[in-house]
Amino acid sequence: MQPGDSNSVGNMDTMGVALIDFFDVTPTSLWLEDYSELRALFEKWRGEGVSDLRTWLTEDTRRVAACSACIRVLKVNQRTLSLYGAASFDELVSRLDHVLRDDMLEAHVDELVQMWEGKTTFQSKSVNYALDGRRIDILLKAVILPGHEARWDRVLVAVDDITELEDARRRASLSEEYARGVFEHSPVSLWVENFRAVKDLLTELRERGITDLRTFTDVHPEFVERCMVEIQVLDVNQYTVNMFKAESKAVLLGNLSDVFRDDMRQHFREQLMDLWEGKLFHQREVVNYALDGDLLNIHLQFSVFPGHEKHWDLVLLALTDITARKKAEAYLEFLGKHDVLTKLKNRSFYADEVNRLQRKGPFPVTVIMVDVNDLKKVNDQLGHAAGDEMLRRAGEVLIKAVDKPYHAARIGGDEFAVLLPGVDERGGDQMIENIRSLIELNNQFYTGNKLSFSMGRATCDGKERLEETLRRADLAMYEDKREHYDATGAERRR
Repeated sequence: MQPGDSNSVGNMDTMGVALIDFFDVTPTSLWLEDYSELRALFEKWRGEGVSDLRTWLTEDTRRVAACSACIRVLKVNQRTLSLYGAASFDELVSRLDHVLRDDMLEAHVDELVQMWEGKTTFQSKSVNYALDGRRIDILLKAVILPGHEARWDRVLVAVDDITELEDARRRASLSEEYARGVFEHSPVSLWVENFRAVKDLLTELRERGITDLRTFTDVHPEFVERCMVEIQVLDVNQYTVNMFKAESKAVLLGNLSDVFRDDMRQHFREQLMDLWEGKLFHQREVVNYALDGDLLNIHLQFSVFPGHEKHWDLVLLALTDITARKKAEAYLEFLGKHDVLTKLKNRSFYADEVNRLQRKGPFPVTVIMVDVNDLKKVNDQLGHAAGDEMLRRAGEVLIKAVDKPYHAARIGGDEFAVLLPGVDERGGDQMIENIRSLIELNNQFYTGNKLSFSMGRATCDGKERLEETLRRADLAMYEDKREHYDATGAERRR
């Protein structure tokens, strides 16, 4: 831009004193400018075959500078001088290169393109700078004054300072960007969901006079399924996509029926109970499924967003994958009740179960005491690794023979016990026959040492202490072992 001839402004026959006064006192920054040289430059470029001005200007930014040099500033008002920190009109126009720079290039191109396209008004958002270097965000609006459309020699430009508004917008944008970054890159699975339809369904039940949701869902389990279907998933983060082994967010959201199924329904029912009682924040352990079918143990935290308590239309769920922890807990629990070598129940479980059966039954309770024959000889001659192999095979046989609600336990080095609640003598004898049949199959499968059991059975009808029954079964087992050694001619183990 270039300063104009101030005398020509004073002689303008299109402005009276009243208009000049109005121009000066307007609280918006006003610029009166002459674009006639810019119009001439545009005509020159058109004659040279330029048709796409935006491309023409962006190919060489010096052409934008050439356009700016064609624009002459004729007059500014007092608000303009104060906005840009100029002491006078002459100081402002002599330092326009400090005012119009850097960030304004793209916006200035937009203005030029609008005029190239024949518009007599144009506007844009841009950035100017005060003479002290302060950045000013502006909303620029311009109009070619009536009667000057052919020459563009009088253009009125209004500049609004929108710095505070843009600062607020930038802060909001940064805050939103930060929140989105936290959401997307959080090391926990996050789901944003709409529970409004669930809220409406629960409200409808209350209006029908339902007061006990648990009893209602016992009678109408399909209500739980309906609530699950009504949940709208609005967004999930990338961790969720990875955790549920989906190719993309769209694939995951398109296959939610494979994620929320089976055991999840009972967990969701309990979640409905919390919501029914007004608990808008709750947490629990649930089960989901990855898209490859793997079960996921989840720690779920549910929270209705503040300000959305009335309709539940914005809800955040945080899911933590605790599958590894649950497996570790299950293994520790297994170790607490099982023998590691044979995978049977251990002596601790056996003692607890005997006490429980003594108190609660059901009677009759049949007990089979089992001892592995010739284990000492195998250990002495072939080593303990061979002996352990015999014990593992014993475990295989008993695991195969004994199903719930019955239990087989290793209660000593080569001693085992089978507890059969609700089973009489005949059932106990049948179990012994089953075990012997499985031993024969086991010996056909394995080469080397033959597996052999000595077994004794006793049955408690509830009239004697179970400890006495165990003692009788133990004596019967030792009698069977004596017969085994007598038959084989081997030295009987003490």
